[in-house]
Amino acid sequence: MTNNLQETEIPLRFVCIIPARYSSTRFPGKPLVDIGGKTMIQRVYEQASKALPDVYVATDDQRIFDTVISFGGKAIMTSDQHKSGTDRCYEAFTKLEEWFDVVINVQGDEPFIQPEQIITLQECFNKPDAQIATLAKKITEKDGFDFLNNPNNPKLVINSRNEAMYFSRSIIPFIRGSETKNWISRHPYLKHVGIYAYRADVLCELTQLDQSTLEIAESLEQLRWIENGYSIQVGFTDVETVGIDTPEDLEKVKGLLE
Repeated sequence: MTNNLQETEIPLRFVCIIPARYSSTRFPGKPLVDIGGKTMIQRVYEQASKALPDVYVATDDQRIFDTVISFGGKAIMTSDQHKSGTDRCYEAFTKLEEWFDVVINVQGDEPFIQPEQIITLQECFNKPDAQIATLAKKITEKDGFDFLNNPNNPKLVINSRNEAMYFSRSIIPFIRGSETKNWISRHPYLKHVGIYAYRADVLCELTQLDQSTLEIAESLEQLRWIENGYSIQVGFTDVETVGIDTPEDLEKVKGLLE
């Protein structure tokens, strides 16, 4: 007798973790600043919750922890010794009471992140061999050369499988024999959008890696992963994220909200 029953594929379980620390050289207390009547961390949490039911804030500060609990969110206390949001995410993940296959790391200073961006990250894991995923946005002529040339806008190049080959604060690729004012029209340049997702086992491995030479040179953590042989799947977004690194950035964001 032939068994015609096919194995049912079990869907991956995703959790979103938002690392948020109080101490910041350029903007202390950033997660708790008011943006239109809500703290920044609440706005990030609410946006992420539109895409996923399981969202946690990972923090090393009791004030942030209490704020998250006060608006009905979920928070996890972590060490104050972490050097990166990735490390903080992993510690929080190890403290969860249930298992998830993929961890999505949303930065705590992205109050206007869109749910569809998180969904795009999830879709990257439709590829069974996806280890890490991130997002990119096409740089257009409207953005202009100064935007392309700004080292605070990291760029990336991808291969035919939409995997990242390299990230840089410099313009990549360099277009030989062409004036810089024409570069954007000559090549589909991509800006990196700093939101990540990792398979749980890969996230564990990433936290064990030492800093790499490329990472130190560019000050881009994801280069450590590429240099150690991990693949980063790239999804695409047309949404321009608005991160807040300084008090001046906050004032600009308040203007956008109004």
